[in-house]
Amino acid sequence: MTLLRTRHLGVEIGKTLVCEGLNLEIEAGQRWAILGRNGSGKTTLLLTLAGLRRQAAGRIELNGRCLQQTHRRHIAQQLGLLPQDNQDSFPATVLETALIGRHPHLSLWRPESEADRSMARSALAAVDLSDFEGREISTLSGGERRRLALATLLTQDPELLLLDEPVNHLDLHHQIRVLELLTEQSEQQRKTLVMVLHDPNLAARFAGHCLLLLGAGETRHGPCQELLHQPQLEALYGHPLVTVRNGDHPAWLPG
Repeated sequence: MTLLRTRHLGVEIGKTLVCEGLNLEIEAGQRWAILGRNGSGKTTLLLTLAGLRRQAAGRIELNGRCLQQTHRRHIAQQLGLLPQDNQDSFPATVLETALIGRHPHLSLWRPESEADRSMARSALAAVDLSDFEGREISTLSGGERRRLALATLLTQDPELLLLDEPVNHLDLHHQIRVLELLTEQSEQQRKTLVMVLHDPNLAARFAGHCLLLLGAGETRHGPCQELLHQPQLEALYGHPLVTVRNGDHPAWLPG
């Protein structure tokens, strides 16, 4: 089943063309990585796919319906966004923040139920924040705040997760743990992931498909095994690479 589809999509940042004529079909349960140089428009494209930025051309469909003609509340029940950074406007505890994820599913003035709290606590446990429920978010480190943002998204429980640098601020252990958790969500619950990543090695390990932003509106997309190879990655990043192998799996280091 196609969950997210773009038809002849054009996205621009000022006079910079991010993509042109992009026809993309993302199926339920797939894991996609968006790769490109700094300034290539990865975040802008992700925000456009979330319906938070208007495209220059074309159409975006979520579950067969035009995104721009769908009510934001209905979108939020199906699609969740993990932004690159989180800004906290009001003081709140860790549990209160995670519970924000349930708001698209609550009727007006209905408080969170015990079932909602159970979902939030399960999400916090999944990102190793079980003991942080009563902590003020202002006391968290950058990595802890990042994991809380992911817990809030998991509490929201959308079909489609759009993730802008999900391992931003995380140490090596938590980078892998978070990506393993997201993979489990995809495999066991048919969650669909679209992740902006900087490291092609993480993309090769945790994504099945990738979208490459090559510049000047040019893109390539398809299975990672077909696109992630040394010549293509050197062209993408404009830097020489060295290919090393871990068993049957290649990895790339700066040359």
